[in-house]
Amino acid sequence: METLPWRDTPRRFGRVSRILHWGMAALFAWQFLGMILKVTLGRHPVAGVFVGTHASVGFLLLLLVLARGSWALFNMRWRPQPDRGWLGYAAMAGHLALYALMLIVPALALLRSYGSGRAFAPFGLPLFPGFQGGPIGWMVAPGNALHGWLGWTLLALIAGHVAMVVLHRFVWHDEVLSRMAGGPRRGRAPRPDLAGTR
Repeated sequence: METLPWRDTPRRFGRVSRILHWGMAALFAWQFLGMILKVTLGRHPVAGVFVGTHASVGFLLLLLVLARGSWALFNMRWRPQPDRGWLGYAAMAGHLALYALMLIVPALALLRSYGSGRAFAPFGLPLFPGFQGGPIGWMVAPGNALHGWLGWTLLALIAGHVAMVVLHRFVWHDEVLSRMAGGPRRGRAPRPDLAGTR
């Protein structure tokens, strides 16, 4: 049985990429489940379990997306390449939008947190202390205006990402899912519209 490499290869993503991908997927599920419970249940103890960790998990996600983006750039020449044609360009655009929002959404929250003047200690580790003088408007306003709205936009993009994975797996029967989950799939013919495009 072929051993999964640490680095990416042209056929599939390696262990590091997979750990970052699925770890972030689990943390995003935690974040969005908490926000959905907050919207639907209001101030409920169950929602409070998730909401109480929202800032800390969001900061961890910011660090992980920076690590994941750096790893992706480092592996750019070896990792699986998107399909050619319009579908490949759409996939690249979707991934770029996901990366952009995965950076912007927590960065806005971090900027707002600092501008509020309150101390911020994710997971109990002091990142910056509070300060006197009241909120700094230009730091707080963007987060107040955009953090939530862009967060829900990110959820919509994630849902689209999952829908495309389902389409690849169950309609087109290609190897897109196996690049990030499990070993390489064999015995499947390429989609007719993509045959010979790689």
